[in-house]
Amino acid sequence: MSIFEAIVLGIVQGLTEFLPVSSSGHLELAKAILGDTSMAEESMMMTVVLHFATALSTVVVFRKDILEILKGLFQFKWNEQTQFSLKIVLSMIPAALVGVFLNDQIEKFFGGAILLVGCMLLLTAVLLILADRAKNTEKNVGYKEAIIIGIAQAIAILPGISRSGATISTSVLLGIDRSKSARFSFLMVVPLIFGKIAKDILDGAFSSSFEVVPMAVGFVTAFVTGIIACTWMISLVKKAKLMWFSVWCAVVGSIAIIYTLIN
Repeated sequence: MSIFEAIVLGIVQGLTEFLPVSSSGHLELAKAILGDTSMAEESMMMTVVLHFATALSTVVVFRKDILEILKGLFQFKWNEQTQFSLKIVLSMIPAALVGVFLNDQIEKFFGGAILLVGCMLLLTAVLLILADRAKNTEKNVGYKEAIIIGIAQAIAILPGISRSGATISTSVLLGIDRSKSARFSFLMVVPLIFGKIAKDILDGAFSSSFEVVPMAVGFVTAFVTGIIACTWMISLVKKAKLMWFSVWCAVVGSIAIIYTLIN
């Protein structure tokens, strides 16, 4: 993978992570367009590195929220911060189980499965349409809702299903306020990404066989782009009609399917 390709992938990840359009799906499409010939395992590793970069972007943007949660936890009381943290933990369980027990199977989907990406983008489009028609309320995320949203996040591991789109849409369909849905959606993924990186390091996944420089360049690009995009686009996700994102997913998904069928 060249430096240019790493920069392009970093920009794609940074821009699409915070919109309900599937960053992993767009990464796979970008890899295909760039002619990426890396092995599925290495392709998956690059995806994880870029997601780690945008997870750090999320930490930077939500630093006040995270510090408030940590302060509340160290009070060792059954307060609002402790309850919110428990809900985050509950939401992590489905994706963590999938990552631990189905990791090898998941890696196979990150090796240029463009037809799958196209179909999953169409599924994301349907989810966003349903969420767009749901009534907005001021309901908070409960424990049961946290688990259901977590299941949506686990399914969204598949490239083409937007993680934020699936979790925000699920939240909204459960009657949760869109602003609170977006906040929970962006914060719930941070521990998972950090856990994934820690597991890969312990397993020796980042060995010398991987191209360090392109990954480092992609990481920095995704991190910087992610901070800019997160700051600007979180407000957009909260206020804008999800229908527009649905249209984008439907168009890109259809193009991906047609491209696969004619080649």
